Amino acid sequence: MHEMSLAEGILQIVEDAAGKQNFKKVTEVRLEIGALSGVEPEALTFCLDVVFRGSVAEGARVELERLPGQGFCLACAETVPVTALYDACPKCGSYQVQATGGTEMRVKDLLVE
Repeated sequence: MHEMSLAEGILQIVEDAAGKQNFKKVTEVRLEIGALSGVEPEALTFCLDVVFRGSVAEGARVELERLPGQGFCLACAETVPVTALYDACPKCGSYQVQATGGTEMRVKDLLVE
């Protein structure tokens, strides 16, 4: 389950921000997760609940924004929606589609006290 290591990385980002900006409590963590990122949102939420315990983010609300998958088809030279990595182009059926969006996961922002 790589979501646990992702959750630990997110906690590190939150704690680093708390140290630099001198806040004591995080009330909300907003994340952007791409549809092609390989991250299971429910598992990540569970893991965040576990790793946030005893930290500045304990009890923080986690908001997940899902970003759609997008790719560029080399065969038809079109930007197309992609629902899974290595899927065929929905326009021409070619498998020469390079992911151009939806593979990312990032901390968008924090609400703090």
